[in-house]
Amino acid sequence: MTDFAALFPDEVVTKAFTRLVDVPGLSGRLALITIDNGHDHTRPSTFGPGGLASLDAALDEAFAAEPAAIAVTGKPFVFAVGADLSGIGRITEREHAQLIAKTGHDVFRRLTESTIPTFAFVNGAALGGGLELALSCHYRTVSANAGMIAFPECFLGLFPGWGGTQLLPNLIGPDAAVTVIIENALSQNRMLNPKKAHQLGIVDELLDSPDFLEESIRWAVRVVNDEQAVTRPEIDRGTGWDDAVARAKSIVEARTHGASPAVTKAVELIDLARRNDLDAGYAAETEALADALMSDELRAGLYSFDLTQKRAKRPAGAPDRSLARDVTKVGVVGAGLMAGQLALLFVRRLQVPVVITDIDQERIDRGIGYIHGEIDKLAAKGRLSPDAVNRLKGLVTGSLDKKAFADADFVIEAVFEEMSVKQQVFAELEQHVAPEAILATNTSSLSITEMASKLRHPERVVGFHFFNPVAVLPLLEVVRGEQTDDAALATAFRVGKQLKKSCVLVKDAPAFVVNRLLTRFMGEVIATIDEGTPFEVADTALEPLGLPMTPMELLQLVGPAVAQHVNETMHAAYPDRFQLSDNMQRFVDAGKTAVWITDESSGTASTEGGGRTAGGKVVDPEVAALWQQGDQPSTAEQVRERALTALAEEIRIMLDEGVVAEAQDIDLCMILGAGWPFWLGGITPYLDRAGISEKVNGKRFLAPGVACVPA
Repeated sequence: MTDFAALFPDEVVTKAFTRLVDVPGLSGRLALITIDNGHDHTRPSTFGPGGLASLDAALDEAFAAEPAAIAVTGKPFVFAVGADLSGIGRITEREHAQLIAKTGHDVFRRLTESTIPTFAFVNGAALGGGLELALSCHYRTVSANAGMIAFPECFLGLFPGWGGTQLLPNLIGPDAAVTVIIENALSQNRMLNPKKAHQLGIVDELLDSPDFLEESIRWAVRVVNDEQAVTRPEIDRGTGWDDAVARAKSIVEARTHGASPAVTKAVELIDLARRNDLDAGYAAETEALADALMSDELRAGLYSFDLTQKRAKRPAGAPDRSLARDVTKVGVVGAGLMAGQLALLFVRRLQVPVVITDIDQERIDRGIGYIHGEIDKLAAKGRLSPDAVNRLKGLVTGSLDKKAFADADFVIEAVFEEMSVKQQVFAELEQHVAPEAILATNTSSLSITEMASKLRHPERVVGFHFFNPVAVLPLLEVVRGEQTDDAALATAFRVGKQLKKSCVLVKDAPAFVVNRLLTRFMGEVIATIDEGTPFEVADTALEPLGLPMTPMELLQLVGPAVAQHVNETMHAAYPDRFQLSDNMQRFVDAGKTAVWITDESSGTASTEGGGRTAGGKVVDPEVAALWQQGDQPSTAEQVRERALTALAEEIRIMLDEGVVAEAQDIDLCMILGAGWPFWLGGITPYLDRAGISEKVNGKRFLAPGVACVPA
C-alpha cells in the first residue's frame, strides 16, 4: 500500500464535513458538505490524498442519509483551489502518480453519477481541481464576490486531470472550453470572474447576495422541485468541435512550439471529450496525468510556481518593512506613453493624488487624456463604477511647474533615457520636494548611483524599473544605488506591493537583470545574422524552448532604437561580451521598426534576402538591402547553443557580481519580466538540465533535485 503520508508530509489535510439540514419546501433533508482545511482564506483548501479521503468519507455519510439533495461548498472566501502539489516532486513511481490521478476521478465522479441531485455552491475561489469538483456536480451556483475561477494547469505544464477536459467541453462547448483550459492559461494565467463564468455557462446561477448560502439552498430547492429551469446549450460535436480543436492546436503551437507536452495532451483530451464517454475520457485523463506528474516539465513548473507564490512575496534582501514611509501623493515626470501608464497604475492602486509634468501644456493634456481614456475603458468593461471613474479622474492633475511636487512623497521620472537629462530632472526636483521624499527612476539600464551623484540627498534615490506593458507584466526591479538608504528602499518595496507588483532587489549594475540578459541573448542572435545566418533560421532557432516571442519579434516590441541604446550602455561596461553591430545601427538610422513584414499571398516564393516563415512573414526587402551579411552562416542548432551558452556565462558573472542574492531571483525576473515559460522552470534550471551550465561554468546553478535538475 502506498504510504502517501511519506510522499505528502507537508499536506495540510482538507477536511470535508457533512451536516444534514432541514430545508423548507424540500421533501427530505439536504446533505451539505463543507470543505475546510482549518486555516483562513490566506491558505486555500487543496486536495492531497488525505483531503480526497476525507471528501470520500463525507460522501459516504451523505449518501447513507438518503437526502433529497447533496451540496458542496467551501470555507469563507474559498471553495477549493485544486490538488495539493507539495509532494509531487517526491513521487518516483508512475503507479503512485496513476493512483493519485485515479483517486481524484473516483471521488469526484460519485457526485456526477449520483441519482440524488448534486449541487456546488461556489462561495469563493475555485481553481483547478476545485473547479473540477464543482463541474462534477449536476448544478452550480456562484457568489458574485467569489474571486478567481480558472484552470491554471496548462500554465504550469499540466492539464486539468480530474475530469476538467471531459466535463467542461460537454457543458459549455468545445470552443469556450479551449478558451478556459488552454488560451487563458497560456495568456499570463488569465482568470475568470464570477460574472464571466456565469455568462459562459460554467455556473448556472450568479447570486449577488450577502446570504449566498441561504439563497443557493433556496435556488436548489426550486431546481429539485422542478420550479427552476436550468438550460444547457446544444453541443456541436461535428464541424464546430473540429474548428475548436484546430484553434486549440494553433494556440498551443504559437505559445509553446511543442515545448510543453502536457498542453499538447490537453488538446487531445478535449478532442476525445466529443465522445461524451466518461469511462474512456477519465481513463485517458488518468494515464496522461500519471505521465505528466512524472515529467520534468511539471516539476519545473512547480519550481516556477513556488518562486512566484513564495519568493516574490518575500523579496530577498528587502529592508525591514517598518522603515517604509507613507505615500500620500505621487509625482510623475513626463507625460509620454510610459509616464501615462505609470500614472494610471499609481492612481488605480494607491488611490492618492497623482500629478504629472512635462515641457509644454499640450503634452500634459495629451497625457491626462490618455489616462482618462484608459479609465473609461476599464469602466466600459465593468471594472470600475461611475463613482470610481469620477474619483480616479479627479485625482490626476497636470502642471508645468515642478513646484506641484512640493508635497509629494514619491516622485518617479520617465523621461528620455539619457544620463544628463535624468540628472537634470532630479536636480530640479530636489529644489522643490521634501528631503525625505523618494526620487525614483524608471531607467532600464543607466546607473542609479551616477544619476544620484550630484544631489544633496542621494540616499533617497531608488531604481523602480517597470516592464512594458506596465499593467500586464508583474515584475518590478527595485534597484539600490550605492547610497540608497534602507528607508527609501523599504518605501519602494511597500509601494511596489501596493501596485500589486512582484519586486526583486537588484544591485546597481548595467541594465540590471532582465534587460542585461535579453541584450546579451539578442546580441548573439544578431551576430549570427551579421555572419551570414538567414534571418528566418536565426529567428526560429529558439522555438524548441517555447519562448513567448522570437528574437526579432522581441526587437520590434522593445523598439530597435531602445534596444540599441541599451546595448551601447552594455558595450561601454562590458565591451568583450556586448558587441555593437554596424547592421543594427544602419537598421536604427533607417528608422526601421521591424525585420518582418506580412506577405498576404499564399505562395512560397521568398523575397530578396530572406525566406518565408510560418504565417507568411518575410524579410522586409529594405532591411535585407541595408543588412550586410557575411559568408559564415550557422545552423539553427548552432544559433541556439550559442545564445544559451552566452546566457549561462552572463548569469554566472551576474551572480559573482552580486547583482541579485541568488539564482532563483534571476529565474523570477525572467519568468515575470520576460515571459520565460513556467514549464521550463526558470532559466537556470533549464540550463542545468540541458548540461549547459556545467559545460560553460563547470558547475550547476542550483542544487540537484531543484526544479528537476538531475542528480
